[in-house]
Amino acid sequence: IARRQRQMCIRDSFKNIRKQCGLSQQEVADKLQIKQSSVSDWENDVSRPDYEKLIALAELYDVTLYELLGID
Repeated sequence: IARRQRQMCIRDSFKNIRKQCGLSQQEVADKLQIKQSSVSDWENDVSRPDYEKLIALAELYDVTLYELLGID
């Protein structure tokens, strides 16, 4: 997959999984003790979460890291 397509998959995966869990960006931010703007930045491909936050997101959403990153 081209780099741009891979980035779109990750961005879309973050947003889709969050919505499937019925959580707002603010609720995710509160649970991870971060700013809502960070969650927005991840979903809009402005920045990427660090490893610790990726693991926390996967645990919060009850998905694997592969699922979170949109990897089949």
